Amino acid sequence: MKKLPASYLRFALPMCTAVFMTFLVSGVATWRALGPAPGMVWTWMVSWFIAWLIAAPTMYFMMPIVRRWLLRIIEEG
Repeated sequence: MKKLPASYLRFALPMCTAVFMTFLVSGVATWRALGPAPGMVWTWMVSWFIAWLIAAPTMYFMMPIVRRWLLRIIEEG
């Protein structure tokens, strides 16, 4: 199987991380707000999509900044 070039990592990492995190967080928040109500899954999917639209570009821009901050306070081993 052919792999993507290494240069794609800077886009793929924040996008994929945002998919998993927003899926989980929006699911928990929707479950807590609605419980096992009719339409809960549909509401969750809509909330997930909206959350991902916000989180993905935010993570893309924030990951390098957070990485630099962490490198200042974490000792290299």
